[in-house]
Amino acid sequence: IGMDWTVALWRRRTRAACLHRAPALAVLPMRPLRSTRVTRACLAIACVALLPATARANVSNSSEWRFNVSLDGKSIGYHRYAMRVRGDERELRSEAHFNVKFLFINAYTYAHTATEHWQGDCLARLDASTNDNGTKNHVTGTRNDAAFVVDTGAASAALPSCVQTFAYWNPEILMATQLLNPQTGEYVPIRVLRMGPETVTVRGRLLSSERYRLVSEPTATIPVQIDLWYASAPAENRQWLALESLAAGGRRLRYTLQ
Repeated sequence: IGMDWTVALWRRRTRAACLHRAPALAVLPMRPLRSTRVTRACLAIACVALLPATARANVSNSSEWRFNVSLDGKSIGYHRYAMRVRGDERELRSEAHFNVKFLFINAYTYAHTATEHWQGDCLARLDASTNDNGTKNHVTGTRNDAAFVVDTGAASAALPSCVQTFAYWNPEILMATQLLNPQTGEYVPIRVLRMGPETVTVRGRLLSSERYRLVSEPTATIPVQIDLWYASAPAENRQWLALESLAAGGRRLRYTLQ
């Protein structure tokens, strides 16, 4: 999900609080980070590739979804998705907009659009643009017979021919050891932990689920910790049900289906 959005937000809140003669931590308390990159993935990975709870790896028609995005229970924006399926090929388009306010001032803004083309469980093409509070990124990628070539504008790299993004809609990513961050172009080394069974509420329904945690390896440029819930009932076909990620100061980022 590749940005220090929580660090930038903390700094802007501090400046805004000084201007209004209000304590910087009075409204949304945050403690200093041990590293300026400790939560860089909380939006840039957790949000870039999200699909809704009803999305499945074997989607058979065109679908659209919308998530409400909240930070500590307060709505900060939305993330929309549209998928078209033609046989073994899938096209996913996503659009995200976030706006975090502090004392009625826009303290942080984020906008992201992406188009991903998939062939089976392998990414075929990628085109992603991000405006992270004024910092713009554009990442593209194309698969050929030998590799998936990703280009950030500043550099390019040849990855294995079959790569996956943080495509939570497809539970096959739980078998991956590396995932592509479509905002930064980094091929992130990860490990997946099974956290056990839990019951979650989705659109007013209580559903049995299995909880998993994606954790980046120490060699990753951007630390990642993302919790995912997948339906455990056979009739639900391992639907992705929920996601939650920790932000700076122990705050929680969450996506809720509308």
